[in-house]
Amino acid sequence: MPVDLARPDLRVASARGRWVVFTTSLGAGIGFLDATVVNVALRPIGVDLGASTSGLQWILDGYLLSLAALILVGGSLGDRFGRRRTYLAGVAWFTVASALCGLAPSVGTLVAARVLQGVGAALLTPGSLAILQSSFHPDDRARAIGLWSGFTGIASLAGPLVGGWLVDAASWRWIFFLNVPLAVVVVAVGRRVLPETSDPSASRRVDVAGALLGAMALAGITGALVEGPSRGWGDALVVFGAVTGVAAAVGFVTVESRRADPMLPLGLFSSRRFRAANLTTLVLYAALGGQFFLLAVHLQTSLGYSPLEAGLAMVPVTVCMLLLSGRAGAWAQRAGARLPMTVGPIVVACGLLLMIRIRPGTTYVATVLPAAVVFGLGLACTVAPLTAAVLGAVDDRHAGVASGVNNAVARAAQLLAVAVLPAVAGITGDGYNDPGILTNGFRRVALVTATLSLLAAVVSWRGVGDQRAAAAGAGAGTP
Repeated sequence: MPVDLARPDLRVASARGRWVVFTTSLGAGIGFLDATVVNVALRPIGVDLGASTSGLQWILDGYLLSLAALILVGGSLGDRFGRRRTYLAGVAWFTVASALCGLAPSVGTLVAARVLQGVGAALLTPGSLAILQSSFHPDDRARAIGLWSGFTGIASLAGPLVGGWLVDAASWRWIFFLNVPLAVVVVAVGRRVLPETSDPSASRRVDVAGALLGAMALAGITGALVEGPSRGWGDALVVFGAVTGVAAAVGFVTVESRRADPMLPLGLFSSRRFRAANLTTLVLYAALGGQFFLLAVHLQTSLGYSPLEAGLAMVPVTVCMLLLSGRAGAWAQRAGARLPMTVGPIVVACGLLLMIRIRPGTTYVATVLPAAVVFGLGLACTVAPLTAAVLGAVDDRHAGVASGVNNAVARAAQLLAVAVLPAVAGITGDGYNDPGILTNGFRRVALVTATLSLLAAVVSWRGVGDQRAAAAGAGAGTP
């Protein structure tokens, strides 16, 4: 039976509360891990399967495409039919798709399996946050979300380390097989400890038209951006993808504005804070997605790092997230999300600018380490307050949809950045194997992504306002 959302009573200090945070964090962390673990293995995968630069882009974008397109459906299904049920179903789906990725014999098969992985991630990711928002006592929500943000952030940023070790020790295929035992733990524990919550007022009808139009919009636009540099912007397939994507995007907004029970309630965007927090997410995650798509490849091709060494290079980021994410959540609860969401992206931009100094012949201590530490400090300052600001701007009954919207925005930003920035950098064909091309392109991308991070800071300062993250417990967003 659904829980009474008016009286959520879980506490972080309780045994069950800790298990709920652990289970939701581990499941979502698997999804976040897989979004980044592949980065460090891209070059070995490309060499093993004979992939071009566009092939590498599709290995990442296939996953991000289905995740971004369907994550709103995942949040909506959780609100309608139960967040615990949807979350655990997503974990199981993700596990099967991961095994298929590990067995893939070709680039095409791997991309298809990655698309299936994204479907599972779209079910589990919004459900994990919605379970926390709708189950914990208002006084403990910011802390629970801060812990979740820290753990999932660590999973995302530990991906390159784990991936590098597995590639060096065994094969790139094991970065996918690793998900299977972790998912078994999530399902076994989750069935025992996770509370079931839902929105009793939500319609049981699924917005199929909205889901299809959203997927077509992202697929068409992304396909055009990925294939345009190699095929030519006048190529019939590229033009068809672009036109179809734009038309589907217009159709999506039209359908959602007219439905009585839309997948995406456009009324959520009447909240100024909700709009600002999601715009910050869009700009900031575009910066992160574009930079980290190229960073691991740059370290291996231009500086001669092994996959494991490339993963180890970013350990300082993980340490910063581990030590500081919870403190950032507490800071936002005391002082409001506006200040940390402004300071954090500025510090992230400084870290990205420092990465311009990473080039052949430089040492880790002199160039990579300072950039990683500064970047990690900025990210730790931003993630938990941003998540709390998004959820605090809407009613509790829309927690799943709000989480889905924010995650869709983040993944779409990464998706488009991976599609666009290699062309901006001048990296096409097998250019990812040329140190000169990659070094020059990486520097251009660092300038672009640092500028995007500064823009995220401006949006946060002007739009988020002084609402405290603790207001996430109050449930109602103010326009």
